[in-house]
Amino acid sequence: MGRLFVVNLEGRIYSCKHCKTHLGICEDIVSKSFHCKHGKAYLFNKVVNVSVGEKDERMMTTGLHTVADIFCVGCGSIVGWKYETAHEKGQKYKEGKSVLERAKLSGPDGSNYWANHEAQIGGSDADDV
Repeated sequence: MGRLFVVNLEGRIYSCKHCKTHLGICEDIVSKSFHCKHGKAYLFNKVVNVSVGEKDERMMTTGLHTVADIFCVGCGSIVGWKYETAHEKGQKYKEGKSVLERAKLSGPDGSNYWANHEAQIGGSDADDV
């Protein structure tokens, strides 16, 4: 295995809670109203220092999507998923974007987010309305 190169971000940074590898910045957040089985999640235009897993068809709250899990390159922890294809016309804006789960992140102020008791156990894509 070769040497690991990571991108170091500047500004208000979200990082992996396990190894502190930078993953995204506040300015790249598209929506904070996503949910997953661990609680809230954020939709980002761009994330860094992740590897993308295999594509998978998943029926989510907002319809059928082709997604791939994303993993922190620093420690290998799953940190969210990437939307490859949205099959519903109204969901196309998600294509190419990534979701980071708050329970897997350290926030810009250094705080860790923890799964809350209101998390949807069966869902992984419920937009707050």
